[in-house]
Amino acid sequence: LVRMKFLQLLSRKPGKLEMLFRIPFCQKQFPYMCLATSTCLYSKKKKVNSYEQVDQEKYKNLVYSVTSYKTSAQTPETIFEEDNLLYGPPNKHRPPVKAGTKTPKNWVPLINPNKRIPLLNSDSNLPIKIALQKTKMPSVTRILQQTISPQQAFYLERWKEKMILELGKDGFAEYTKNLFLQGELFHAALESIVLSEEMATKEQREDVVISGYLSSVQHVLKDISEVKALESAVQHETLQYLGLVDCVAKYRGRLCVIDWKTSEKPKPSLRNTFDNPLQVAAYIGAINHDANYDFQVSCGLIVVAYKDGSPAHPHFMDPSLCSQYWNKWLLRLEEYVDRN
Repeated sequence: LVRMKFLQLLSRKPGKLEMLFRIPFCQKQFPYMCLATSTCLYSKKKKVNSYEQVDQEKYKNLVYSVTSYKTSAQTPETIFEEDNLLYGPPNKHRPPVKAGTKTPKNWVPLINPNKRIPLLNSDSNLPIKIALQKTKMPSVTRILQQTISPQQAFYLERWKEKMILELGKDGFAEYTKNLFLQGELFHAALESIVLSEEMATKEQREDVVISGYLSSVQHVLKDISEVKALESAVQHETLQYLGLVDCVAKYRGRLCVIDWKTSEKPKPSLRNTFDNPLQVAAYIGAINHDANYDFQVSCGLIVVAYKDGSPAHPHFMDPSLCSQYWNKWLLRLEEYVDRN
């Protein structure tokens, strides 16, 4: 307190404070006090501050940029400039053209304008069932499998590797075998139900393998009538491909190619069915250009049944949607022909 008052008195008289710093308080060797702005100074050797050796003029802009912002000095613009400096400007390229926007080179109409439909048919109440014959024509399934997109092929292969890792090679082979068996039993049961126009038999309902699938499609079967074909082979005489149609019947009054699918996972939208719409469109075009069928179809229906018995998802394809998928199918067919 005494020192503070002494300094205050000296500061009022000019020249006195400066004299104080020149003359030590006493001659003995002990630290003396000096007036400083931030800290006390001692007689010991002062430590060298490494920051004083930095060229401050050289890094003046850097210091200013850091201290002049409360937040990070980086902005989207500076980040893009930094990327441009390090990696160069981005390559500008056109987005890939979607398959749906292309036009097939060998375009054939979905509806056959030259096909004559008889006015009366005595056998119209009996569904057509033509056995599939082995020929050199490729099947719809084979064409779609060999022209699958790289993305779908990647996910399919990853799923296969995951299943083999969990089940082993023998276990995975058994798993796929059971899937095909379930599909065959399910289609056979549906055929007997549609032909007799009755619900599943007691034996079929008690079959644990397909009982869930049959329960799943009960609400869809109520809207199906006038079956025209069942498990019948079709071939496009102009485009030279063939396939096996599950069912051709009226769904809510509109004649459709019906494709029954089984799934353990829900597929509530049409896009979840992957290439199934192209398959249906291919079957529709084949029927319309096959002389064995005295009718034409313009609509499709994909029914996804579930093993747990939850209500199946029916995906209806109107004529406009069928035409879109028909063009996509023609592109896939052209790709297959080019590869082979």
